[in-house]
Amino acid sequence: MTDRELKTLKDNLWHAADVLRSGAHLAANKYGQPILGLIFLRYADILFKQHKDEIDAEYTKRLGTRMEKTSKEIAVEKCGFFLPECAYYDFINDAPDTAEKADLVKKAMEAIERENPKMEGVLPKEVYAQLVPEEEPELLSNIVRIFKDIPENCTVDIFGEIYEYFLGNFALAEGKDGGTFYTPATVVRYMVEVLDPQPGDKKFLDPACGSGGMFVQSEKFIEAHGHKRGAISVYGQEANPDTWKMAKMNMAIRGIDADLGPYNADTFTSDLHPTLKADFILANPPFNYHPWGQEKLKEDKRWKYGLPPAGNANYAWIQHMIHHLAPN
Repeated sequence: MTDRELKTLKDNLWHAADVLRSGAHLAANKYGQPILGLIFLRYADILFKQHKDEIDAEYTKRLGTRMEKTSKEIAVEKCGFFLPECAYYDFINDAPDTAEKADLVKKAMEAIERENPKMEGVLPKEVYAQLVPEEEPELLSNIVRIFKDIPENCTVDIFGEIYEYFLGNFALAEGKDGGTFYTPATVVRYMVEVLDPQPGDKKFLDPACGSGGMFVQSEKFIEAHGHKRGAISVYGQEANPDTWKMAKMNMAIRGIDADLGPYNADTFTSDLHPTLKADFILANPPFNYHPWGQEKLKEDKRWKYGLPPAGNANYAWIQHMIHHLAPN
């Protein structure tokens, strides 16, 4: 797919989804999470289909031998996850245009989480009923059909571009609040290029990772300079539960094996990577916010240069990052 074709595809997908959102009078912050969840479902469906023949052939080859494995085990090896039949996109798309569609999407996501523990608690299972209003029960079906337009031969990178494009547009639609989960890709690229990470610099940390854009651009930079995907280890943390889920889906779609902790948590009061020493820290944290929990952390070992003031989190963020930097 050429750059022009990809741009056209992203524009068309966004326009179709946004027209339906506007027609249903839904706010962007109520629409983003379910849409990103459907993009993930379409990604999982296409990637699994692309490997299905290979999975079946490997299963048949090993059947009855000492090397026998289940189809699920082989699928995880080949494409990183197993997709149960109830989560096939056509199964959901072809179902009647009724309120039952939301239940089908929920059950599909529950099955994916059940079969793939690394996705447990990540997918937005509970939000789809809001896309089936009584006056327009076919709304969710119409949205599901939009993403059928993503070609079956799409690569991981193309899905990543689509996901990032939607993230950026939802952030713009939310105005200043969108900055809590998305930093523009151009800004992040600039930050990464200034730092100029090298192959030996393997650990990256973002203690306020939002939807994971810092990791995406770091991986792209490493790949662009002749090194393989996965050449770096990435660690992150995010306090907002919905944003944490966006980041986990983003990492899955990008094929990035990121440690974002087992759940969302406040970086100051519940540091999920307490012993980590990172080679690089890339972050756009929520500076100036308060209260940030100073009263509970007055003796914290991170405050090497003195207790940060309670009035805002700026010096707390700086000292937290210094604490997690590996020595030169």
